[in-house]
Amino acid sequence: MTRHKIRKDYLCHLKYMMEIIPVKRIDATVEVPGSKSLTQRALIAAALAEGTSLLSGPLASEDTAYTMAALRAMGVRINDDDPTCWQVHGAAGNILPPDEDIYLGNNGTATRFLTSVASLGHGTFHIVGSRRMAKRPIAPLMEALQGWGVDMESDAQNGCPPLTIRANGLAGGTTVLPEGKSSQYLSSLLLVAPYAAQPSELEVRGEVYSKPYVEMTLRVMHSFGVQVEATPTLDFFRIPRLPYQGREYIIEGDASGASYFWAAAAITGGRVTVANVPVPSLQGDAQLVPLLARMGCDVTRAGVSGLTVQGPEKLRAIEVDMGDMPDVAPTLAVVAAFAEGTTVIKNIAHLRIKECDRLAAMVTELSRMGAEMEERGDSMLIHGRVGGSNLHGAEIKTYDDHRIAMCFAVAGLQVPGVKITGEQCVAKSFPDFWERFGLLGK
Repeated sequence: MTRHKIRKDYLCHLKYMMEIIPVKRIDATVEVPGSKSLTQRALIAAALAEGTSLLSGPLASEDTAYTMAALRAMGVRINDDDPTCWQVHGAAGNILPPDEDIYLGNNGTATRFLTSVASLGHGTFHIVGSRRMAKRPIAPLMEALQGWGVDMESDAQNGCPPLTIRANGLAGGTTVLPEGKSSQYLSSLLLVAPYAAQPSELEVRGEVYSKPYVEMTLRVMHSFGVQVEATPTLDFFRIPRLPYQGREYIIEGDASGASYFWAAAAITGGRVTVANVPVPSLQGDAQLVPLLARMGCDVTRAGVSGLTVQGPEKLRAIEVDMGDMPDVAPTLAVVAAFAEGTTVIKNIAHLRIKECDRLAAMVTELSRMGAEMEERGDSMLIHGRVGGSNLHGAEIKTYDDHRIAMCFAVAGLQVPGVKITGEQCVAKSFPDFWERFGLLGK
């Protein structure tokens, strides 16, 4: 098998996989791309708005490309010639049926958001995706939209995409979201509710997961001119009938993407500054940093929009509820494998309906490296050892999941022989991850 160097000395590309070469010392400052979550929310609000919006610092990735292509197919004009500032000419809520199917790959956020956007139109919309997307549930969102008068069905009658929507606008009024297990259902409904025929009320039953993502949605809506009334528990909302207004909107650096760089500092005892995730941040995933502090890291602010993490000589285990920040639970699991004691990560059952079953994937792949793991229905236990002394190299299966690939890249900074298969999957959210990750070795 031929092996050749790319970019930096400790990133080696083999046929169909990436091998990470351990480093002795890290002291780096990096920037991360724009937030995927904020980019997709701002794109929807700007597309529905009256007037033109400028989105500064957006994330250009596979996922956002799917969202943009779908919006264009629905009649929205978007100019992304300048990758640092996109121009969106709002359609004032006028959504057109496309000539072809709307294909969204395995982009769960876009599939859920654009299902609601399509419901604003008049005509037939067919939303399709990858084989994995065809297994990801969307029935609760469908039920809530049907409560607002939308005629739609799952083609396979299993509550998953592909979906056929025979749209005639949103009636508005009162509807119920039968479960809050995916915050994307709730955010999807909130984003389109201002364009219903009458003011809307939305009740959520059961526990609302990932509340920071819902709060992010409300903040984006407010930035585009719509104020929503919400209970403190985020289980009931009143949404006015009021159009968004075009504006200039600045997108923060992606806290989920930043997590891998902060984690790199934690496990190596090094120092990493991520220069473009502000404090405070709109993103719940930035709360990983206080968790790293609990594990022994030193955390300081760096300028007006940066955070520095300095890893300790010895990490310690913690017990944590990560229901509100599931996307960084895999990152913390990797860090926990290098910490002394048993780390308990709980309330993460919703990891099972992501791009893959991330809970099972993390237990399987960390076990492949020699970690002592326990998988439970809604939690995982990592029995760590100082410095990951029980870990060894392995070929890591990514399940075509960008977050699995990136978090195991972190493990390879300390453990020889970590090889990431299917490493190109990072294009979903962080297309130049390997290049930026290479900066840690300088």
